[in-house]
Amino acid sequence: MLILISPAKTLDFETPSNAPKHSQPALLSKSEVLINELSTKSPADLEKLMGISGKLAELNVERYHQWSRPFTEKNAKQALLAFKGDVYTGLEAEKFSDEDFIYAQDHLRILSGLYGVIRPLDLIQPYRLEMGTRLANEGGKNLYEFWGSDITLALNKQLAKLKSETVLNLASNEYFKSVKEKDLKAEIVSPSFKDWKNGQYKMISFYAKKARGVMSSWVIKNQIESADELRKFRLDGYRFSASDSTPQTPVFTRKL
Repeated sequence: MLILISPAKTLDFETPSNAPKHSQPALLSKSEVLINELSTKSPADLEKLMGISGKLAELNVERYHQWSRPFTEKNAKQALLAFKGDVYTGLEAEKFSDEDFIYAQDHLRILSGLYGVIRPLDLIQPYRLEMGTRLANEGGKNLYEFWGSDITLALNKQLAKLKSETVLNLASNEYFKSVKEKDLKAEIVSPSFKDWKNGQYKMISFYAKKARGVMSSWVIKNQIESADELRKFRLDGYRFSASDSTPQTPVFTRKL
């Protein structure tokens, strides 16, 4: 089983890494093309392009100009420990054992606007570039056109290595759109997490994001290989709801 998750806007490059090793992103040459394009932008350009504050725009202009190869443990950090959003709060990678990190390296992939697809132990440098950003580039009018089939090909290569035909999609729609579903050589299973509110179960973004991280961590630590085994997931109050589920969309519900 290959797990897909989204990156996070919040980053942590201050806390020391406890990962046993590091690796290099496979698509760095393409990342560099995007960095070269982004480095031409002013803070005002980024404010408009990304809908961010002037302060954040200035920070990211600085990041783009400081981005440089080669990536080392002095100027970069393993992706799984560098991201700190809601998904990663649930994932708690800082508590992983060496065995967990090594298993995750083969079975987890992070989709990224700048790096395309990242392994957990791939070194990354600080950045902000959401997949949905309409950044015109040499490959087209946005990042989906820029990455084309590259992400899907990388996922298929890893699926073949694992001899697996299952993708556990725990990424957001914005990021999963970068995958060409019809070309992906796997069954796609996309869990849904719903909380009881105002008399019905509904997806609440904050809780759902954290739950995706919790499930990712559970799959890694228990080395879950089969989609059927997902029904056993029972953490943070979530339980599998057979009546609400389909094989492609298992639903997990919770009443707080």
